[in-house]
Amino acid sequence: MSQQITTKARTPWLPLAAAGVTVLLWASAFVAIRDATPHFSPGALALGRLVVGSITLGVMLLIRREGVPPRAAWPGIVATGLLWFGLYMIALNWGERSVDAGTAAMVVATGPIIIALLSGWLLKEGFPPRLLAGIAVAFTGAAVVGYSVSGGGRSSTLGVLLCLVAAVSFASAMVAEKPALRHASASQVTTFACLVGAIACLPFSGQLASQLAKAPASATLNMVYLGLFPTAIAFGTWSYALARTTAGKLGATTFIIPAVAVLLSWAFLGEIPTWLTFVGGVLCVLGVAITRSRAKPRSGPITNPRSATAAEPTEPGRSAEPSPSPASLAKHE
Repeated sequence: MSQQITTKARTPWLPLAAAGVTVLLWASAFVAIRDATPHFSPGALALGRLVVGSITLGVMLLIRREGVPPRAAWPGIVATGLLWFGLYMIALNWGERSVDAGTAAMVVATGPIIIALLSGWLLKEGFPPRLLAGIAVAFTGAAVVGYSVSGGGRSSTLGVLLCLVAAVSFASAMVAEKPALRHASASQVTTFACLVGAIACLPFSGQLASQLAKAPASATLNMVYLGLFPTAIAFGTWSYALARTTAGKLGATTFIIPAVAVLLSWAFLGEIPTWLTFVGGVLCVLGVAITRSRAKPRSGPITNPRSATAAEPTEPGRSAEPSPSPASLAKHE
């Protein structure tokens, strides 16, 4: 236990770096999903992604020689698998078919707010003023990014509700995963949660089989990419970071995802962002920076070194002996 604490103290940047890897890979998922969605139904795409992720994570778990998680971790693992790996992916894939990208980004951006509220209440993390202020700034930035890329598209009520379901399931799963990480490693929680999600999506196996036969190679490769990187690696680094920081602070880092996704779309799809998108991205980064900042410690009162020396503590069990006066010394001479 002491070795783990020492490692955390020596490498305080590792959880933040792990969260950065997750944000980058999850942002890239939006680009891959955009190419795969026309060829796969929401359930089939989720199942294919989770099957690839489960196989990859299972191999990594065998290499690390980690076994089955203890019984105390399973409630959180099952909840994470059903809500995040299952419901979240299907609802988001389905919702993005009925709403424009900007509306989806703004609705899903409510997830970190829900995480902060649930973790402050259920996980007893409290409601730090800097966290709430940073979330407000970052959500404003996410809304600006969403508005800038919406293009005036029409959004159905069902699509908005599905995106909201995705946000609530994502937030609830993260709060459920936090206690599980007290009893099992990040790789164990991620592997078995992904497997639970894949089992929950098995009813879509028929759709996946038929659509794989018709889909182009690029769409199939994007599905494989989604399973390898945004699922296996990104969820693993996310669990690692979650085990070492509060859920509220880590959830706030996801506000950066829309801005990063826009930059990746610019780089790989040639979609040039507007100046308003850049403003929203700056607000997202600024808000996340506020949530990660720390208040300056107050300097204590300056003590007089002479008075501190004069008031030296005595040994336990002994009373302080007064110094002999000149008169008493004269009597002993």
